[in-house]
Amino acid sequence: MKHEFSETSETQKQLTFEIPADVVEAEIGRVAAGYAKSARVPGFRQGKVPTTVVRQRYKDQILYDVAHDMIPRLVTTALTERALSPVATPDIRDVVIEEGKPMTFAAHFETLPAIDPGTYTGISLRKPAAVLEVGAIDKTLEELQLRAAKWHPVEDRASMAGDAVLMDLTRTVRGSLIVVPGETSNDAAPEVMQNVSVELGAAANPPGFDEHLTGLRGGEEKNFTVNYPADYQMPELAGKTVTYDAVIKAVRRKELMPIDDNFAKEVSEFETIEALREQVKKDLQHQAEHDADHSIRHDLLKTLAGRLTAEVPNTLVERETERRLEDLVRRLMDQGLDPMKANINWQEFRERQKVGAEESVRSTLVLDEIARREQIEATEDDVEQEIAKFAERAGRAPAAVRARLEKEDGLEKIRAGIQREKTMTWLLDKAAIVNG
Repeated sequence: MKHEFSETSETQKQLTFEIPADVVEAEIGRVAAGYAKSARVPGFRQGKVPTTVVRQRYKDQILYDVAHDMIPRLVTTALTERALSPVATPDIRDVVIEEGKPMTFAAHFETLPAIDPGTYTGISLRKPAAVLEVGAIDKTLEELQLRAAKWHPVEDRASMAGDAVLMDLTRTVRGSLIVVPGETSNDAAPEVMQNVSVELGAAANPPGFDEHLTGLRGGEEKNFTVNYPADYQMPELAGKTVTYDAVIKAVRRKELMPIDDNFAKEVSEFETIEALREQVKKDLQHQAEHDADHSIRHDLLKTLAGRLTAEVPNTLVERETERRLEDLVRRLMDQGLDPMKANINWQEFRERQKVGAEESVRSTLVLDEIARREQIEATEDDVEQEIAKFAERAGRAPAAVRARLEKEDGLEKIRAGIQREKTMTWLLDKAAIVNG
């Protein structure tokens, strides 16, 4: 059976096929004979329908079955003969199949580029010093102090900086600043938000909120307009004019506990502030060391990615982009947030991820090549240990977790992740690391 191979780039490949008419005819006959055994056609007993009638009555279904059966086998055989390994299932296009004529089609697919990792022992890396910033302990204690703050109603004065204003808020995004008499307004539908709390003076407050909500008391109403800048972080409000109608329900003042032994007892299991300070110091030191390890690993991956300058399969970049998108959705859900209601431009987020996704694909491909050369593999014990960790976190039996992974083809992902982690450790052990 004739097929031709062509390359449009280092990773983009194509196989075109032409299957002789007699071969196609034989397959049509075989499929039609199978249909004849079970076909129900008025005027004929089941199993006694002539093949010619079956071929005429079920022509489209028979041709579909022939193509559906032959194409995967032909593509697999051609790929094996040419020692080609697509990174994903080939995309079958331009299928033409008719009785009495050759069948033609094309298979488009991507393969990995040639990967030369260069010299990968003794890679020069700098590990940042894991030291605490001046005042880091005090800053952390102050953050704990803010989280433990108590709020008390304010009734003898109007709201001021540092207070929290509790209100019901109606937001209307205006379609235009200019209202033409007789024309229909193109304002968006008002959005009602209840029990909104705004701490006056907070850095995250929208423009104008501190100004317009200062000097108010519970029971008062306030109408104000905000012109958002074009570069505002919420795309749906950027460059827009928005009218707010606020009904003030309460004003509350913040009371901070002194940072002393009583504070330590309130926010932790420690009896003294000195014991709490020591634990905060240990936690911050542990985080600093974790950040230093993360930094050197990031630099190693960046170095490896830079060694693969060839084009990489777009399929892998899209797959990594999707993984990042799914990871964000999972994090939002873990926080109890509805991803569909989050103020996120998903298309913009996807586009922003592509550069990082491509770099991640490049570093991963180089890691895999080094693992192949150094024969670094994930053992069955490694896999079992990883499954046991998953099972413990999920509160399930390891056998149940393994069964689910097998069903969802997840074991190979586990093995690949372990292999890459072992390869990273191997490279770091042999790297030339400068501390500080």
